[in-house]
Amino acid sequence: MAGETAHFGLRDWPPAPAIRAFELTPRQQKLVGMAQAGLAQPFNGISCTGSGAHGIFPAVATDGALAPLLDAARTFLASLDAGQRHAACRAIDDEAWRQWSNFHPWLIPRTGICLADLGHGQREAALALLRETMSATGYQTARDVMRLNEHALEITGKPEEYGEWYYWVSIFGTPSANEPWGWQIDGHHLNVNCFVLGDQLVMTPILMGSEPVLARFGKYNGTRVFAAEEEQGYALMNALSAEARQQATIGTELPWEVFAGAFNDNRHIEPGGISYADLPLEGRERLEDLLATYIGQLRPEHAGLRWAEVKHYLDDTQFAWIGPFDNTSAFYYRILSPAILVEFDHQPGIVFDNNTPSRDHIHTLVRTPNGRDYGKDLLRQHYLQWHTGDHGTHSQSHAHGAHTEPAGHVPGEPLK
Repeated sequence: MAGETAHFGLRDWPPAPAIRAFELTPRQQKLVGMAQAGLAQPFNGISCTGSGAHGIFPAVATDGALAPLLDAARTFLASLDAGQRHAACRAIDDEAWRQWSNFHPWLIPRTGICLADLGHGQREAALALLRETMSATGYQTARDVMRLNEHALEITGKPEEYGEWYYWVSIFGTPSANEPWGWQIDGHHLNVNCFVLGDQLVMTPILMGSEPVLARFGKYNGTRVFAAEEEQGYALMNALSAEARQQATIGTELPWEVFAGAFNDNRHIEPGGISYADLPLEGRERLEDLLATYIGQLRPEHAGLRWAEVKHYLDDTQFAWIGPFDNTSAFYYRILSPAILVEFDHQPGIVFDNNTPSRDHIHTLVRTPNGRDYGKDLLRQHYLQWHTGDHGTHSQSHAHGAHTEPAGHVPGEPLK
């Protein structure tokens, strides 16, 4: 059943042989080991040489009212029974934030409540979280990723691995107009983390991918994702001279995965490639258009604020390419600045049996460097502002963003 492994934590992983009736391959063992090692590290965030320290992005007021998202969260929780709420809800500082992954569900256990185990109305309530967090385009892409995961089921005939509703939703903290809370959806090729504090919203890390990227038959025939991300990245390279392309290219062999994917929350990335300042005018315009495509996944009011942050650091932004440059070959590209990390990667086959990367399997990733993923730095600033002073300094854990619910309180339920 879809929800059977939902409550295992990685501290209990791998499960006992009686629970897991299969042996991990060497590659799967490597993935589990990577997950355990990554989660054992305290969170610091993505970093790069020359990037600023924590606090360079102070919280600022926005014009983006988040009442619809708050209402969506409360409606979703109200649709669940007590057992389902217990499965779905976590404290604001729960390590489940960092346990998302693109791995198969039986390889790295999921937390939260599985959409496959919910009724139609409950699923629609869960999808409202996505819809109110993302732009119309971002929401369409996320839903199409889920539909193409159903197409992967049509191709493979493996319902234990693929399906439109094989995704887990979690609520962190208690949805509130003033106190920090958030939500997460976690599953194959769709991992969205959303942190909310008042009118502030952070929607990273976000990984979206698909194999295939186009449904050529079946229930969702014609559905396609990531055409813009692929075409705009190629068009940017095409706008460069041969010398500039060589400067942008940092390697020839594509990575087996995006560098800052699951369990790489503290990845240090050395800048490389070509800087924004060294791009020709057309190249600069295309880089800005490409950034706008990724930032545009976020709801419009907050996308504008996010774009202002990213634009402020354009002179510190670099574009890097891995792989050949031609009309058919697979490729990887990256955009890196103190304000944003974007990765795009063509992958080898999993659904299809191809060992080399192809344009029919794509992973995209957006992160916020300098400790800002999961809203961690925003939460830290919140506790420093509101939990110190006349009443004494809060505990060290609170000063670094940790938070515990009152004794006996179930996260997500109203405080008594």
